[in-house]
Amino acid sequence: MAESIMMPDLGSGTEEGMLLNWLKQVGDSINAGDVIAEVESDKATVEVPAMVSGTITQLIGQPGDALKVGAIIGYVGAAGEAPTAEGTSVAPMPAQSKPTQQTTSAPKPDQRSAPISAATTTMESESGAAHSDDDGSLPDGVRASPVARKVAAEKHIDLHQVKGTGPGGRILKEDVEAYTPPAPSAAPSAVTPAPAPLTTGLAAQNFGTMPTEDVEIIEISRLRNTIARRMTESKQHVPHFYVTTEIEVSGLLDLRKQLNAPLDEAAKISVNDLIIKATALTLRKYPNLNSHYYGDKIVRHKRIHIGIAVALPDGGLINVVTKDADKTSLGVMALQNKAMIARARERKVKPEDVQGSTFTVSNLGAYDVEHFIAIINPPEAGILAVATAQKVPVVLEDGSIGVSNRMKVTISVDHRVSDGAEAAQFLQSFKKLIESPMQLLI
Repeated sequence: MAESIMMPDLGSGTEEGMLLNWLKQVGDSINAGDVIAEVESDKATVEVPAMVSGTITQLIGQPGDALKVGAIIGYVGAAGEAPTAEGTSVAPMPAQSKPTQQTTSAPKPDQRSAPISAATTTMESESGAAHSDDDGSLPDGVRASPVARKVAAEKHIDLHQVKGTGPGGRILKEDVEAYTPPAPSAAPSAVTPAPAPLTTGLAAQNFGTMPTEDVEIIEISRLRNTIARRMTESKQHVPHFYVTTEIEVSGLLDLRKQLNAPLDEAAKISVNDLIIKATALTLRKYPNLNSHYYGDKIVRHKRIHIGIAVALPDGGLINVVTKDADKTSLGVMALQNKAMIARARERKVKPEDVQGSTFTVSNLGAYDVEHFIAIINPPEAGILAVATAQKVPVVLEDGSIGVSNRMKVTISVDHRVSDGAEAAQFLQSFKKLIESPMQLLI
């Protein structure tokens, strides 16, 4: 019996991704874990693996299509099998030739069968190549991918004016993004009209006339749009409160130096690795903060998966996730984190890199930051903001003046889940771990 291939969780509340290309074809034999497709989320390109082994009997979707998280995007079974509409029985596959060479380019339309429809229980023949909008009633009479339609609506572009470069003239996302509206012909007039007010994204607000020669118009990227949407929702709907403490980190820095002395550069442990370990061990004592809030219930996680906020070279950020951070050794964690962060900065992550965060750490220590607060990543209950360690004058126990290496950290907590006393206790325990760092090795 054929088994389904599901669209994986893309992390950070992402609900869909755009199919970039299929890396495997119908008829190919695959093993569990083989990457079969690349999908563009709001934040990165994600490799989609198959979770089962067998022969690909169907691939659902075409490059440019928006694929919902959790949706079926293909089937794997025995050669010659095909699923019914419900995927519970099989039927003979149409004969087709297998490609002689694997390629990372998108397959031609006749290399896979059409998406399953609830109204049909048979497979289309290869000659009847299908598009997601080829159902005899094209919206507005235009053949375009769902993502292209979405981008066109956001940019107020008439799709009738856009030339498609996809199969059969289908309009793709990049066609819409590359489209430049023709300049309107100027009517004869003795007076040059003033430029229209800038209203993109601010149609309901009037900021007056803005001289076009003095400004640069920057379109909002999908990544920035997603960050804006999620952070606005968080600040509007999550009642944040903040607790800050200052920690002596000289011992932590000394321990890191000792641990890294015999290690190659690729295996060295970062300060952030130590902070993540301390955060995870502290969450063991305060499991209520390792929770997700869902309105009618609180889901308390038994495993501790720490999200790491990674700044991207071209702007924006993405969270990668250290699984079981309380149990993973520092050496293994350091290697895993380096690999995930590198993939994130290249905008090419694996699904498991971004899935399952239960609590997040945002560390701006590399940027000479004295103090900051972070916005909670819903549905998580908290996030820890870590600033730069700085040498500051302090009054010692004997009353003399000395120098201490100190770092400020601030926890942001969802007041629907926890209260100030618990947040303060969390920081007390976290501070003890950082100031007595040998406990991180136990």
